[in-house]
Amino acid sequence: MLEWLEPIYQYLAQLDKNQIQEMLYRYSSLGPLPGIALPAAEALLPFLPLFIIVAGNASAYGLWLGFLYSWIGTVLGAFLVFIAARRFGGRFSRYVSNKYPKADRFFSWIERKGFTPLFLMYCFPFTPSFFVNLAAGISTVPVRIYLASVMLGKGVMVFMISFVGHDWQGFFAYPWRIVFVIAGLIILWYLGKRIEKRYQS
Repeated sequence: MLEWLEPIYQYLAQLDKNQIQEMLYRYSSLGPLPGIALPAAEALLPFLPLFIIVAGNASAYGLWLGFLYSWIGTVLGAFLVFIAARRFGGRFSRYVSNKYPKADRFFSWIERKGFTPLFLMYCFPFTPSFFVNLAAGISTVPVRIYLASVMLGKGVMVFMISFVGHDWQGFFAYPWRIVFVIAGLIILWYLGKRIEKRYQS
């Protein structure tokens, strides 16, 4: 019934960095909107290549603006999925629990630990964040904890990709940059834990 979507799916799934950059330049008159809309769309359409989209943003807009637009887009898209899951996820939760009995352990882990598992999963670009957003929405994790984890975790992930995508040759030529990224990850994790304690105390 949805055969007409197949060509669109194939085109979007096979986008490379040059095509994304060309698209961003073509619609540059719209300002930051394309740079925000593409990462937001990836949160809703997880087959889109997030790594290439973020790297394309960093190349088209520069490191800092590219990072900012990608970060806003990924957080906005993730929050839309979270809100939809929280609003309509009751039946979906029962379906998942029946089909995948071990999913309850995953939900309880998120609810019990709150910030830490969400933050860590959002830090890595190849985590299936669409399903993490669904799980967080279905769970009882407070919205404030969710927002803290997604904003900080996505911030780490998007910056790492932007950092590499903006100047990947320099990234490997200067290994100290890897140490910088790891130090940033540790600092944000520590800040996130303090936020978690503040809201759960």
